[in-house]
Amino acid sequence: MSEYQVVHSKSPVFFDHYERKSDLQHQTHYCPGCGHGVAHKLIAEAIQELGIQDRTIFISPVGCSVFAYYYFDVGNVQASHGRTPAVATGVKRARPDSIVLAYQGDGDLAAIGTAEIVHAANRGEKITCFFINNAIYGMTGGQMAPTTLVGQTSTTSPWGRRPSNEGFPIHVCELLATLEAPVYIERVALSDNKNIMHARRAVRKAIENQVAGLGFSFVEILSPCPTIWKKDPVDARKWVGDEMIKHFPLGVLRDRKTPVPITPAPQHSIAEVLEIEHEPAAKPESLPHRHVREVTVKAAGFGGQGVLLLGQLLAEMGMLEGLEVSWLPSYGPEMRSGSAHCHVCLSRERIGSPLVSHPEVLIAMNEVSLRKFAPEVQPGGLILYNSDALPANFELPAQVRAICVPASGIADGIGSAKVANVVMLGALLSETECLPAETALAVLGHKVKNPAMLELNRRALEAGQRYDEREIHVSLSQPDGFAD
Repeated sequence: MSEYQVVHSKSPVFFDHYERKSDLQHQTHYCPGCGHGVAHKLIAEAIQELGIQDRTIFISPVGCSVFAYYYFDVGNVQASHGRTPAVATGVKRARPDSIVLAYQGDGDLAAIGTAEIVHAANRGEKITCFFINNAIYGMTGGQMAPTTLVGQTSTTSPWGRRPSNEGFPIHVCELLATLEAPVYIERVALSDNKNIMHARRAVRKAIENQVAGLGFSFVEILSPCPTIWKKDPVDARKWVGDEMIKHFPLGVLRDRKTPVPITPAPQHSIAEVLEIEHEPAAKPESLPHRHVREVTVKAAGFGGQGVLLLGQLLAEMGMLEGLEVSWLPSYGPEMRSGSAHCHVCLSRERIGSPLVSHPEVLIAMNEVSLRKFAPEVQPGGLILYNSDALPANFELPAQVRAICVPASGIADGIGSAKVANVVMLGALLSETECLPAETALAVLGHKVKNPAMLELNRRALEAGQRYDEREIHVSLSQPDGFAD
């Protein structure tokens, strides 16, 4: 009897207990014979061997592996359908020292996510992507996938996949291998022990590439799906070897030892990028004499009222003052009269999300926007409303102030209805003191090239500031809505 023993145990990269359910917390939710469990084990072993558990961030997809965050004891982010490479890109760029692993199935990656994976690969993002190809939509009941084989039946191809009707299967590895930037592309299979061991080496190599600071690595894993294929686990693995490998040949399609040389972009200051003659603040806190503070703003109105431009102006002003900024627009298909709004964050810290669910300030350019978004304003917040009075039967949220600024009328008086948004910007700057007016003038000088129109914008900014200084402030603490 040999003195050596082979001990099979669960990797410490997995949680001790899987708390997705109250019972059977030692089991995953995968079907017997599913390839996801094997692929998870190979990835966990590589993470453990490379000693990178504390650095690893796993991006879970939509699909059968959607609950991967219950299993891997690493950083976890859940992506929406098809967007895993985009989320992985953002995480890696935000945390470049992390090891970011993107994990997707064929319906997720090769259907709705085709553009995401192609462009992430084309940019040479320094992430590692694992593509589980079982040639079917597993979680949603067995519809035809982009990788379903010719002749293979599914719930949406009951006569078998026909190239004349459904097209041919997509070969993702071959598609990505036409691009310049990827450093490593390989297809492996979970068909038998020999191929599983080869898959293990490929998984480790793909992760090692990222540890070494190389570029985009991609491993396609041909995987069994016994339940949807209506096969027992042994027959399902055999079908991978007998059928899938014939149509998706195994092998290395790209293996570079060094990334593709990419000339770094020249570094410019924000003022240089925006072509503005303005001295930006390196750190806002170093300039206590300037009125700079953090704020979240939602600007809303009809298309054509300049609400998106108003948000852009705020964002560019924040950049010039050394703040972290985000600007997120939302608008309908109409060029004019459709609904439009935007979210703006001005912060001294990194901004986790550009979405502003509960703004400190709402700029409502019309009554529809006022009624729609006023309930979202956080307590202690402010509403700037484009009118000389609040609408009848409008109830302000508790502990929220409202200031009525007839920006459209003021703009008409100045000489152009187009500058109503700048009137509101002036009122915002005066009331919140979030940014200095001279920064607004610098940004406007860059945006507006026509001297006459620039003068109108300057007057609009000043008019908004002056109007705010003397206008009625409506307090929600007064239930009747009377002015104080």
